[in-house]
Amino acid sequence: MGVKLSKMTLKSLFRNTDTVLYPLQEAPVYENLKGSVSVDIEQCILCGICQKRCPTGSITVDKTEKTWAIDRFSCVQCELCITDCPKHCLTMSTQRPAVATAKGQDVFTHAS
Repeated sequence: MGVKLSKMTLKSLFRNTDTVLYPLQEAPVYENLKGSVSVDIEQCILCGICQKRCPTGSITVDKTEKTWAIDRFSCVQCELCITDCPKHCLTMSTQRPAVATAKGQDVFTHAS
């Protein structure tokens, strides 16, 4: 047991770290990285299926106000909204969002 632990400790001293000093450094973007849900609001028909499928209630669709909103703090990136969208206007962006200083929703308004 002691030999294994010593070996592991010595290896960790001489290899690169797995962490970065975020937000000063950007972590590498890997394939199939789950970043954040993006919406093409002009393609969206505001049907509300994404809102119904969201297990955490992160998405709010308001047909009268013509808005689509997401609470990124409660979103668990399960992609149910993306797979069930009939217009395929939702995607998983690999871009990391800016560091949030306050909790809130991102609201998108349909132009027409």
